[in-house]
Amino acid sequence: MRMNFNALPLALCALAGAANAQTVLPEIVVTAPSPIAAPGDPAVGEAGTGGAPELVVRPIVSGVFAPVSVLGAAEILRTPAATLGELLSSLPGVTGTGFAAGASRPIVRGLDNFRVRLQENGVGAMDVSAIGEDHGAPIDPLAAQKVEVLRGPSTLRWGTQAIGGVVDVSNNRIPTLATRPGLSFESRGAFHSVDRGGEAAALLDARGEQAAVHADAYRRVGGDYATPWGRQPNSAISSEGASVGASWLLDSGYFGAALTQFNSLYGVPGTEGAANGVRIDMRQTKATGKGEFNIGGAYLQTIRVWLGATHYRHDERAFDAGLDVVKGSFRNREAEARVEVQSRRFQTGLGEWTSAAGVQFGAQKLGAAGEASNLLAPTDSQRSAVYVFNELKFAPLWRAQAAARLDRVSVGGLAAAYPADYLPQAPFVDPAEAARRRTFLPASVSFGLLRDLPGGVVASLTAQRVQRSPEALELFARGPHEATGTFEIGDPDLRVEEARSLELGLRRARGEFRFDVAAYHTAYRGYVFKRLTGALCDEDFASCGAGTELRQAVYSQRDATFTGAEASAQYDLLTLGTGLLGVDGQFDIVRARFGDGTNVPRIPPMRLGGGVFWRNDAWFARVGLLHAFAQTRIDPGQETPTNGYDLLKAEVSYRHRWTSPAGPVEATFGVTGTNLLNDDVRNHVSFRKAEVLQPGRGVRLFANVRF
Repeated sequence: MRMNFNALPLALCALAGAANAQTVLPEIVVTAPSPIAAPGDPAVGEAGTGGAPELVVRPIVSGVFAPVSVLGAAEILRTPAATLGELLSSLPGVTGTGFAAGASRPIVRGLDNFRVRLQENGVGAMDVSAIGEDHGAPIDPLAAQKVEVLRGPSTLRWGTQAIGGVVDVSNNRIPTLATRPGLSFESRGAFHSVDRGGEAAALLDARGEQAAVHADAYRRVGGDYATPWGRQPNSAISSEGASVGASWLLDSGYFGAALTQFNSLYGVPGTEGAANGVRIDMRQTKATGKGEFNIGGAYLQTIRVWLGATHYRHDERAFDAGLDVVKGSFRNREAEARVEVQSRRFQTGLGEWTSAAGVQFGAQKLGAAGEASNLLAPTDSQRSAVYVFNELKFAPLWRAQAAARLDRVSVGGLAAAYPADYLPQAPFVDPAEAARRRTFLPASVSFGLLRDLPGGVVASLTAQRVQRSPEALELFARGPHEATGTFEIGDPDLRVEEARSLELGLRRARGEFRFDVAAYHTAYRGYVFKRLTGALCDEDFASCGAGTELRQAVYSQRDATFTGAEASAQYDLLTLGTGLLGVDGQFDIVRARFGDGTNVPRIPPMRLGGGVFWRNDAWFARVGLLHAFAQTRIDPGQETPTNGYDLLKAEVSYRHRWTSPAGPVEATFGVTGTNLLNDDVRNHVSFRKAEVLQPGRGVRLFANVRF
């Protein structure tokens, strides 16, 4: 379906209701994922340990071995965001690439792209967003009901490519046993001033005794967004999506499947992008499956399965001599499958023991055409893995977890055969290319301890060694990447990247004072990064050293250390009127250095923030300020310093419940103001920070109705 930036947003869905009555909808509860059970799965349920109701400003999760940040439905509704990076950018330890209105990928603890896995209901995004900062991820916050950011040992179940973390989006596209009986409908809508745009979504669920179905559709549009210096040229977006799914339900479990379509058309801002009207026209069709069965065996209790397959493509369009032409294209055909079995809980001589083991498979064929083929020739990758988790409660106040994973990764493509005396900054003719296939066997282990302390505090200590195999782009890149203004050169001889981490955490999920504090240190052997050589290139190797347009970037490896901390806290001060008045705060920092003491480039700055909130059963209001300090710890040969900034945000929402002839109805209305100081915000991690400002002052009106 072809989309138009000038299209008007869909009108908000409206529902009529009758007089107030005592029947109300059940509370939505956001919970922690169990170290064994998967996030969002029925085994965790909607009221698992460590959870907190949505009335809490932001849920804090305590009963896990590593930090888990959770955004529930209410906060997703209040937060203006067209991308996951934008949605999560205010969480401690998480920022976004912020490249375009339609392309902002999460950065977790200074790690991005191939080190952060994006997934929906446990199945990978299966896109090409990790290849380029201008590539969007085909997961829209309008379709999300809960988002979790996981770090630490639990990420091993999804793969060592998640060495930095996992961003898991949960929704009901594949209905589970938690689906409410009968018919449920929800509408979401918003208008926002910063880009003079709007968004709308409708979701439908129906459940009988042995079957459940789901359908949703959404649309968002926005023009060039406002900055303190005027509109950011070529930053408009138009996207839409839809999904249908169904599940077979039994007393012992369920199995379901869904078909999802995502379309997006957005501008790529920047000097050249604006001059040529560069846009990305993205389309993805994805089929997913998920199931869980309680088999009731003497030793094995639960079997879980996740399946996914996709056909993804995007065209990079521009105006050439007045004609709208396709300059380059990326195609991705990918599939993955994971099967996991979980044991019963057994009493052993050491304590109560539980185990889960799984196998995972994946295959990807990545192709490029036009100018995109100059960056990367077609590649294919195959992955397989086995993993195991063991959890032991060996004393009333102590729990331990041990996990291990072994992968086999095979990546094939065309590698540039460089001359033996090749220097990146020296001009030479285009190198010959030869087919290469690399096979890696990364092995990873982790160990964690939990200790219950007085006052509902939980202490955690985790240690892990995780190995990551290089990706196709890191191995086989050999050409211009216009969006980032770089000429990228891969290294087909890269070795496995290894991270050894130690992390200490303290968390308290309930009570007047709630907090989550973590400090970590990670030592990398063979950290892979894009190293700017100082040379300039044009469109081919022969121009390197004498070119003027693109900065040459060579994928390289060096030992590095990442040391950081993150904290969030909430304190209910006093009862004021019919609600609670409280304060909250947050902090995060990551210090990344190479083995020789120089700085790792493009690391997010230290941030400190806080706010005041008031809430009751119907109202929620908050005013908060997030300050990002200037980033001056840089690699002078790779980047320049970036000024700090202040983001002032204010929000208020009202929730009302009543009973209509169709049943209980809940409506939420609100307004959110972002960057109210209209500060000049530049994203330090962006290669285009000098050309692309982040959005300025904006106001968003939103509404949500469900019954």
